[in-house]
Amino acid sequence: MAEVFHEISDELRAFIGEQHLFFVASAPLSAAGHINLSPKGLDCFRVLGPNRVAYLDMTGSGNETSAHVTENGRITFMFCAFSGPPNIVRLYGRARSVLPGTPDWEALVPHFSALPGARQIIAAEIHRVSTSCGFAVPRYQFVDDRDQLTRWAAKKGAAGLARYRHEKNACSIDALPAPLADLPGEE
Repeated sequence: MAEVFHEISDELRAFIGEQHLFFVASAPLSAAGHINLSPKGLDCFRVLGPNRVAYLDMTGSGNETSAHVTENGRITFMFCAFSGPPNIVRLYGRARSVLPGTPDWEALVPHFSALPGARQIIAAEIHRVSTSCGFAVPRYQFVDDRDQLTRWAAKKGAAGLARYRHEKNACSIDALPAPLADLPGEE
């Protein structure tokens, strides 16, 4: 049932591309720190190669993944089949935050649709790929993406989003610093 691979095959890449939802897990090094698990949607995940992936990270209530990968790089992605044959795919890797205005941002951002509220790209090198059965995962029908986050971000505007990020996203719930793009007018 479960299999382990050293890279993302074309078959797994197709499966990942069909999913409307994925999960991101990260954790601080401290045993007292909080493990983070976040659901993601909005067609923001890309397989860039057999061992390279990235997702466009949106402004949100926290910035745990960025703080964790800045501290230690560890990340896990999980994709579940909620329709069709049962399947679960996990990608284990080392990640980093890529901020707007950097050369890496300019190289990666063309892979994504422009979405209001994008704050960074989480890019990862994958060293382990595994599948498992997913026999107990319930079936769900995809209806549509929610647009509340992108509408909220568009209404805030660039300056409002930058202020929000500096107020709400500068560190994790365990007080680990999270990288942020400079506020407009900062050097």
